[in-house]
Amino acid sequence: MYKYAVKRILLMIPTLIGAGILVFMLMRMIPGDICEIRLGGTGLMVDKEQLDICRENLGLNDSLAKQFHDFAVGIATLNFGDSMWTGRPVTEEISVRFQLTLQIAIMATLTAVIIALPFGVISAIKQNTWVDYCIRLFSIAGIATPSFWLGIMIILGLLIVSQQLFGEPWMMPIQFVPIWEDPLANLSQTIWPAVAVGYRYAAVVVRMTRSAMLEVLREDYVRTARAKGLFEKIIVNQHALKNALLPVVTLVGIEFAFLIGGLVVTEQVFNLNGLGKLFVDAVLDHDFTLTQSLVMMVVTVFVVVNLLVDLIYAWIDPRIHYT
Repeated sequence: MYKYAVKRILLMIPTLIGAGILVFMLMRMIPGDICEIRLGGTGLMVDKEQLDICRENLGLNDSLAKQFHDFAVGIATLNFGDSMWTGRPVTEEISVRFQLTLQIAIMATLTAVIIALPFGVISAIKQNTWVDYCIRLFSIAGIATPSFWLGIMIILGLLIVSQQLFGEPWMMPIQFVPIWEDPLANLSQTIWPAVAVGYRYAAVVVRMTRSAMLEVLREDYVRTARAKGLFEKIIVNQHALKNALLPVVTLVGIEFAFLIGGLVVTEQVFNLNGLGKLFVDAVLDHDFTLTQSLVMMVVTVFVVVNLLVDLIYAWIDPRIHYT
């Protein structure tokens, strides 16, 4: 197991190198100039001398080889540099937003797993009954409903209900507060986007759990266990569910990694200053340094999550051995 983990960690290096080369080249292919955007935003006439000074200060006049060398060395030494747009350290720009996005991703994942596993198992056991039809309708509605629309409905519902109960509308806090400083203020801001995202997340996992359970329940060893007179609860929990979890764990891991950088619209709806919004702003501002660092961070999250999923496989299924 340890040898396999070390081998996978070493294989991360070429993956990160490939991702770094790709994002570096793509950013240079995007039309536009950050210096023209920055200086043009002042509304004053911009001359060529000012543009040259700006490009020199940002290192844009260096050769592509020199720029990539500086980028690669910075990533390798965890020195991500300063944002080209704000001038602040990239780590400072990312840190607070990463806390917010990570918390919402974890809460959405927990919401999805808590809802999806029991619903998926019950739907498989009660196949083609009214219970199964209701759960399937729940999952289809979740897949068909955009998270941003559900978020808008949640906000409108909160405004209407608070107006009726307290006489004035209630809105979520705008300023993010870490959960260890003020849990109530933190949860009042993050729980609603987590529910909006978690519903769609749960709908996908429900369908996967149901399909995997139906396939396992048709296996010979399940029929043998029933023939021996084992309780249905033991058959489902100890035999069927554990073997059906492998594709579910894969889906949960992929969805979690996607949430780290894929909450752009949801963050806009709930007015959250998370990584998704930062990503969009960095690309629109042609902030090479910040965009490259964000992409490398998301790639690292995907690679690490895939490694953890593979390790969880061996924990769930003892038949899986890594060498």
